[in-house]
Amino acid sequence: MTSIDNKIKSISELSEIAAELKSQGKKIVLCHGVFDLLHIGHIRYLSQAKEHGDILIVSLTPDHYVDKGPDRPAFTEILRAEALASLGETDYVTINEWPTAEELLRLIRPDVYAKGDEFKDVDSDPAGKIGGEADVVKEIGAKLIFTSDIVFSSSNLINRYLTKNSEELDEYLKMFRNRYELNDLLTMLDDMNNLKVLIVGDTILDEYQIASTLGKSSKDPILALKYQSHEMYAGGALAVANHVANFAGEVTLLSMLGDTDRYEDFIREKLNPKVVPHFFTRSKAPTTLKRRFIDAYSLSKIMEIYIMNDDPLAKDLEQDICSQLEQLLDGYDIVIVADFGHGFITPAMVKLLSEKAPYLAVNTQANAGNRGFNTIGKFPRLDFFSLAEHELRLESRDQINELRPLLIEVGEKLNAKLAMVTQGGRGCSLWNPASEFVRIPSFNSNVVDRVGAGDALFSISAMAGCMGLHEELVGFFGNIAGSLAVQIMGNDKSISKQDMRKYITATLK
Repeated sequence: MTSIDNKIKSISELSEIAAELKSQGKKIVLCHGVFDLLHIGHIRYLSQAKEHGDILIVSLTPDHYVDKGPDRPAFTEILRAEALASLGETDYVTINEWPTAEELLRLIRPDVYAKGDEFKDVDSDPAGKIGGEADVVKEIGAKLIFTSDIVFSSSNLINRYLTKNSEELDEYLKMFRNRYELNDLLTMLDDMNNLKVLIVGDTILDEYQIASTLGKSSKDPILALKYQSHEMYAGGALAVANHVANFAGEVTLLSMLGDTDRYEDFIREKLNPKVVPHFFTRSKAPTTLKRRFIDAYSLSKIMEIYIMNDDPLAKDLEQDICSQLEQLLDGYDIVIVADFGHGFITPAMVKLLSEKAPYLAVNTQANAGNRGFNTIGKFPRLDFFSLAEHELRLESRDQINELRPLLIEVGEKLNAKLAMVTQGGRGCSLWNPASEFVRIPSFNSNVVDRVGAGDALFSISAMAGCMGLHEELVGFFGNIAGSLAVQIMGNDKSISKQDMRKYITATLK
């Protein structure tokens, strides 16, 4: 019997081995998957596949392309390869180098490509991969077959027996699975495509200066850093627009840039092509930029510098913005206001939005740049708001008391249809005056950077609120968007519908 080590080959090695075996008249079968928790379903699948040929090659998805949700894969690619190689059915095992098997199929050129019965309906594949692989199978003249047996799920088994969830989250998910069907949730995400969204807010550029920490200067009481690299991301209302554009049907952005250090080419390049931008220009001012200094080892933020002009806008500029805004308002289902308190959202705009927006969703951020003066109470009316706990407490002037009465108090004062408060690792709470108060625990995530997580949560939950979804679903979708966002450095990429679908599917299995 071939030893485990001799079975595991690189793709280049297997390409040569497969060519030699085919020249000897051997029929080659290829199976491909994640195989995160090897179970009886996998064994039956591989056994049936082997019946269609002489040699069975099994390839597995590498760790960095596994998209099964949080904390996956549970087992590293090396351990998964060893487990597959230990089976008598397998002749060779390899770790794929790409997110799908398409390129692998072209290199190995098997006679048969075998998939499990759950992939038989190509259009229902949530990852959308089997369709492209089926095309390549036809291209290389191979045969696509589907094995038929009891379908088991690694995600289901891991979620139930190897979970890293807190006891609270496990209990919550058990109840949630009983209340909602997966297909219904995915349909709700798809229905966001019917929304026409207008986004109004501050443009912010997030610059990350990555440096190694040298220590205290020998002459001055300052921290010395050694520069390594830098990145710039499109943040603020730009990030909100990019998140929304991955879900909504139409997206328009109303914002402001400076006339010095404008960065307009960079901004337009980073915006989703679906977003239609309307940029106003503030004279004698830069486009707002936040420069953060990041420790390269821990990714902790050491210091940040605000480059901005937050003086009151000139009256003629404010009038131009309000005139443009009023023309746009009637053509949208929802207006999402991303107010970072850096001068773009003026009292005149607040009045106009409160009076005429069809569905008004607002997030007012309290940050070092606005020194905590930017609170939600400046809006006399809105439909939905999302605030972090410290922002809600600033509005309530209450650091001590329980959160629930504070959320209800602020929600009632603003005549909100739905109010949300986020609590970081403790999840979020929502209040609906016509229904009830709900709390949703935080979902597990590998936290890389918390910057932008609140914007992602707000973007998705605002659209869910506009659709009239139950407050629990609004919080559920928002929490998942936030959990995905903390895994991304800065606003390097936006949350996609595909990311959300995969996370929800893996979590509810």
